[in-house]
Amino acid sequence: MRRSLTIAAVVGAVVLGSASTAGAAPRQAPPPPAAPGTSAGHETSAAALHDWGEPNRVEEFNGPLDGSWNVYDGPGHAGKGRRTPSAISFADGIMTITGSPEGDTAGMGWEPGQRYGRWEGRVKAPASDESYNALLLLWPDAEDFPVGGEIDFMEMLDHTRQTTNIFLHYGKDNDQIAGEVQIDGTQWHNWAVEWAPTHIAAFVDGKEWWRTEKTEIFPPRAMHLCVQLDWFPGDAKGEVQESHMLVDWVKQYSYPGAEGAEGGPAPLTEGGPDALRSSQRAQSGR
Repeated sequence: MRRSLTIAAVVGAVVLGSASTAGAAPRQAPPPPAAPGTSAGHETSAAALHDWGEPNRVEEFNGPLDGSWNVYDGPGHAGKGRRTPSAISFADGIMTITGSPEGDTAGMGWEPGQRYGRWEGRVKAPASDESYNALLLLWPDAEDFPVGGEIDFMEMLDHTRQTTNIFLHYGKDNDQIAGEVQIDGTQWHNWAVEWAPTHIAAFVDGKEWWRTEKTEIFPPRAMHLCVQLDWFPGDAKGEVQESHMLVDWVKQYSYPGAEGAEGGPAPLTEGGPDALRSSQRAQSGR
């Protein structure tokens, strides 16, 4: 989630692939068709390249969301704008979240979660207004932030979508460690996080780009995946432009041996350099 920009140390950026500046609001083509029964981009997923096995839940976004998704409906981040289900649309197996000039946008949580595991999502975020951030994150099932932790494993603060950040929140004072990777987020990429008892690692297209083994700051309980396009009007300059986040699929995996861990996995109803950073959470929760 968005924070103050007071940074105690600057992290070095990991560079993956080539970066290019995207034009404003290009027409979005669906991803190339996958082999029958295979998700688009699977061959470059962390799951495929690191042999994560079969997911314990899958969302392909072929239509309206089922009851496992908590779609937010209320005030936006820090009480600004509005999170509304009407900002979500589906077409050709793609979910699109649209952020309006008035701050109407959307977010959702995939509940319940699990303690330890792996999560991966295929995302494309066109260059946007400076006030809109695209996120994949893990949020505590107990809704006890900040002591319950938060892992923003794909947070696009850069409106050109050429740099993506990770933030791991911990402790009662909401301390954080962070990293960033330079890659063209206006193209389809597979973003993943692995939360193990010994480490937390972030991946893009199957390549690990960030890792921490500071186990004393790991989340203490079960976490679930959230997908959000968040609005920060204080960052806007001039008229706010409509912005978008596209999601092809998301998947959740168990971590080997974690089935007996306290808090997870819950029963289903249907790296790189670190930096200390201070922050403030949205009044509305996520």
